[in-house]
Amino acid sequence: MGYIHQKNPSIIPVPGNKTIEEHFGLASTNTKEVSIAHMVAPPGWGEPFQTPNFDEWTLMVRGKKQIEVDGEILVLSAGESILIQKGSRVRYSNPFKEDAEYWSLCKPAFTIESVNREEE
Repeated sequence: MGYIHQKNPSIIPVPGNKTIEEHFGLASTNTKEVSIAHMVAPPGWGEPFQTPNFDEWTLMVRGKKQIEVDGEILVLSAGESILIQKGSRVRYSNPFKEDAEYWSLCKPAFTIESVNREEE
């Protein structure tokens, strides 16, 4: 077959009421090369710093997301995108008043071991 039609993405449980629907990746299709996920982060959500062993592209759909990368603070707004290169020290959060909805693509695919989250 020349295609995979994803109708039932895997729901990845995470703390802080953030939702992750992985369409392609290790959890959903056993794909190691890349992962593609739809995410919604509620107001007040945040996670610890991490230094991933993968490149991560993010495309904002709705709202805003704050990104702290290598000592710089950026705000990604709807319609904007960013590439965080592997090995960068990064922290994602949503300190704003509305949900942050976005798509992320990780290459190679995201794994909990390869994200290298710091202890808070």
